Amino acid sequence: MREPLRPGVPVAREAERRHNLFEAAAVYVAACAEDDEQRGDEAAGWVSPEALSFGVTELACRAVIALARERDESPQHVARSLLGLPAA
Repeated sequence: MREPLRPGVPVAREAERRHNLFEAAAVYVAACAEDDEQRGDEAAGWVSPEALSFGVTELACRAVIALARERDESPQHVARSLLGLPAA
């Protein structure tokens, strides 16, 4: 990190900030849900495509589990329902 311009005042620049894969995945998925292509592209650039894919998969799993618990249904039923698929 660069030295602060004034002693005791840290340099806070977004370009210098590191993002983790879960933060990138959360922003990417939220941007997709809100049809914000620019923000989604920005988040996709924070990590490698492989890391983003892993983060999105982890987010999807956690979301399905949370919805399944909330609805008192199986994760499989919730996942199929969200995708508009018939019950298995």
